[in-house]
This record gives sequence, C-alpha cells and structure tokens, in this order.
Amino acid sequence: MENYQIADLLKDIARLMELHGENSFKIKSYQNAAFKLDRLTTPIYGLSKEELENIDGIGKSLSAKLATYFTTGEIEDYQKLINETPEGVLDIMHVKGIGPKKTSIIWKEMGIESLGELLYACNENRLIEVKGFGAKTQQQVKEAVQYKLASKGYFHFATAEQLAENIFKKIKNLQGLSWNYCGDFRRKCEILQRVEIIIKNSFADEFKNLLLANKEISLLNSEEKKIEYNTTIGLPINITIVPDEHFVFETWKQTGSEKHLAFCLENKSSIDITGCLSEEEIYKKLSLPYYIPELREGILELKFSSSASTPTFIEYSDLKGCLHNHSTYSDGIHSLREMALAARDLDLQYFGICDHSKSAGYANGLQIERVLQQHQEINSLNEELAPFKIFKGIESDILSDGNLDYPEDILASFDFIVASVHSGLKMDEEKATTRLIKAIENPYTTILGHPTGRLLLARKGYPIDHKKVIDACAENNVVIELNAHPYRLDIDWRWIDYCMEKNVMISINPDAHETSGLLDMHYGVCAARKGGLTKEFTFNAFTLEEINNWFQKKKSR
Repeated sequence: MENYQIADLLKDIARLMELHGENSFKIKSYQNAAFKLDRLTTPIYGLSKEELENIDGIGKSLSAKLATYFTTGEIEDYQKLINETPEGVLDIMHVKGIGPKKTSIIWKEMGIESLGELLYACNENRLIEVKGFGAKTQQQVKEAVQYKLASKGYFHFATAEQLAENIFKKIKNLQGLSWNYCGDFRRKCEILQRVEIIIKNSFADEFKNLLLANKEISLLNSEEKKIEYNTTIGLPINITIVPDEHFVFETWKQTGSEKHLAFCLENKSSIDITGCLSEEEIYKKLSLPYYIPELREGILELKFSSSASTPTFIEYSDLKGCLHNHSTYSDGIHSLREMALAARDLDLQYFGICDHSKSAGYANGLQIERVLQQHQEINSLNEELAPFKIFKGIESDILSDGNLDYPEDILASFDFIVASVHSGLKMDEEKATTRLIKAIENPYTTILGHPTGRLLLARKGYPIDHKKVIDACAENNVVIELNAHPYRLDIDWRWIDYCMEKNVMISINPDAHETSGLLDMHYGVCAARKGGLTKEFTFNAFTLEEINNWFQKKKSR
C-alpha cells in the first residue's frame, strides 16, 4: 500500500468515530496521523511496530494497530465501526460537502441509509427545513449525489495503467505479438470502467499460467473465449481469446469506439479486412490514414480523412521543459532545489516554479517578502545549474472579480504567470466565463491554468463558454494549460482542436507538488494526443532558447 492509501484509511476511521460520537482525543490522533502520512515520502507499509513508533504523528497505540493491519489486513477499531454502520451511510459520508455531522443527521434523524434515498429526499425538498441544511445546501447535496452515483464504478486512467503495468509486466515484451490492450484503456480514456485485453488462441494457456500466481487479481469467470478477473481495487480485467489469424482485425475492432468503427466502415462493408497483418494495412484497405489508438473516438477522424496521413502528434520525448510546479515555499513536499534537480534529471532544459499566490492562505501562498526571497534563491540556483534554467513563475489566484493577486510591480517581476481559479467555484456559466476572460485580458497573464477547475470523478468543473474563453486567449496571446494531473486533465482534450484552429498554444503542465509528480506529464500527453495536439502547438515543446524569447517578447509587449 502507498502512504496515501493508509492515510485515507485513517481518515475514514476518524470520520466513522466522529459519526458515532466517540472520544474527540482519539479522533484527533487519527486525523493527525493521516495528515502526517499524506506528507511523508518514505513508504511505511510493512514496517514493524517499533519502526512505526519512530514516525512523527504515530504513537504507540496506533503503531501497534498499523503493524497488525500490515500482517492481518484488519484494524479492530475500523472493523467494529464498519459493522455498526450501514453500507449506504458510508457512501453518504463520502459525498462532497457532507461530513460526519451532516451524515449523522441524515441517518439518525431522517432515517436515510443510501444515496438513492438521499437523492429522493432532495427531490422532495426534505432537507430544506433540517437544521444545518437549507435550500442552497440541499441543491449542492443533490448535485453531489447525482455526480457520485453517475461516476460509481469508474476509475482514473492513471490508476488503471499503474495496476495493469504491474500485473502484466512479466509479459510486456510479448505485447503486439500475442496479446494487446484494447477498448477504452488502449484509447487512454481519462476515466474507464475496465481494462480490456485481447490474446491469440495459441497464447491463451501460457497467458493464463503467467497470471496464476499474481496476488493482485482473482478469477471471476472463465469461458472458452472469455476470461474475467477482478483486482484488489475492484477494477475488472476482461480478456477475449480470438483465432490467431483474426488477431489484428479483432484488436482494431475492439479498440475503436462505436463511432470510429462506423466512420471507418461506412459504405465499405464489402472490403475484407479480417485477415490483415497490421492495423496500418486495415486503414490502407479502407482508403484512410492510420489513426493512432488515442484518436479513435469518432470525433476528429473526418478532419484527417482526406489527407494521406494523420499529423505527427505530440510525444512525451518532445517535451523540453516543465512549467507549473510547486515547492515547500507553498504547499509542495520537496524544496525548490529538489524539484529543479528532479526536472533536470529527466533531461529537461528548463523548469518553471509556480507556487501559490498570497490569497491562497489554505496553501501557504507567498506573501511579497517570500516572493522576493524565492527569486533570490532562483538567481543562485540558475548560476549553479546553468545551462539548465529555472523560470520565475507564480500560480496567481484569479480573484472573484477577475483580477490577479499582487500589485503590478510584483506581477512584473515574474518571468511568467499561470492564472487559476481556486476559490468561489460555485459559479454559473456567465460569471465563470466573465471572470476568466478578465484574467486572460490582464497583460501579465501568460497561461490560463486548469480552466474549469474539475476533478475527475470527484467534482464537476464550473461551467464556462469554452469558445469565448479560447477566443479571448487567442486575442491576448495567452497559452492554455492542459493540467496533466490525472484527476484534472483540464482543459478537456475535446477542446484542443478548437484551440489549434484559433492558434492558441497548449502547455502540458504537471502541477507537481513533489518530484514524482513531474512524471504526470505522461498523462497530459495521453490526453493531448486524444485531442490531436501537435508538437508545433505544444508550448513546453519549445527549446529553452525559444521559450525564453517568447517570455521576453510577452513581457516587452
């Protein structure tokens, strides 16, 4: 288990204890331990009771419980609380905006024990008169429940990829010869419900034997041509066995969306592609250019169908720098120096630091004196690390009126500014669009950060008029961020083509708060390729010299 998973478990125990009215001191001890673990970079899973006692925030009592949990998979306190709590009540407690206190009222005073019952109660306006709720809160609860119900059973692509890579790492060298991923997973959809795999009939027995000893999966169902596994996180893995001679065709067929297949096969049903030896051959027979798997969604195919080949889309290796990152100056885990060195170790030419601005008090946003202090450190590091360069940036909050944080003389001191909304997220489309456009029109704004503020499977983004926002970026020479964190992937890839039509560049930013977060650019590239992003329109594919010149020209204007 990762530290964050253990921390999540401790948070759940604290919430359940609060729900059941247990001792506040015990609740705080679990909350404090969870907080410390969230920021601890050294893995603790498997440590002994004595080793755990030496970790800040974990006392003798909790260290004993964790040590037992690592060997038995159970914590007595947790199991007791779970047994006393209906499963549906646990779901209610995890709805955004409903903590243990509100859950207690919903359960114990209103007799509601499931998300479905809660949604029905909202539709009947039963929460309006309940103490601590009201009409506004009821509407927020209703929307949150609807969103949670809709997203149940879905997983982030990053979660699925990490699990699949671990399970199938022993047979990765056989990919494309005897087996392959297909479906949503191969298309790298940002959220999905399962991992789908296709294998040749001649490889089926060997494939199954290779999976026998894997502890992360369990067999659910096995038929002649279908095998279903479950995983430790509940993510299904579905395997289809096909005749060897139809392997390429079936891989192609089971990869593309229904819309992609319909587009490719329209008026071409007489063409036999079942025996093709490569996907490239399939597209050639259909008189179409080769479509990369990420693009097979039935959205952009027509745009490229008349050309001899699709463009060369952005690759991870094309990225020359890494913009929008955080350090211990604000809410990051690693120091500025550690973050910069990690970027350099990835063979990048430059690194942009964008700690939070002063209005972000929740994230230890930088007051002016700390901005100046950071700039001095950057100057020293740039002398030491040259030719690698750290650019002076800030993630400036877009305030409720659309203005940026800091007076003009401080804004002018940065090499670039990422402007983002972090507070006041409950906006209608007109308010949100107006707020963003005002920030875009600010001459100091370089990049518009995560434009909708969405968190996939957790929070819908505030609604914006994408075309108006993108048009404003075009008029003001502002880059749009594709926030590469796998929970964001914002701007949505479906708007990338329109960005390029308007000559608006995209910056694939990891929004990294620790050194490992820099690697999230991989997920940003996956999403960017789905939107057809090319190297020419990727801002951080610029070389150090090119991006330095771009920043200088922007500032001079």
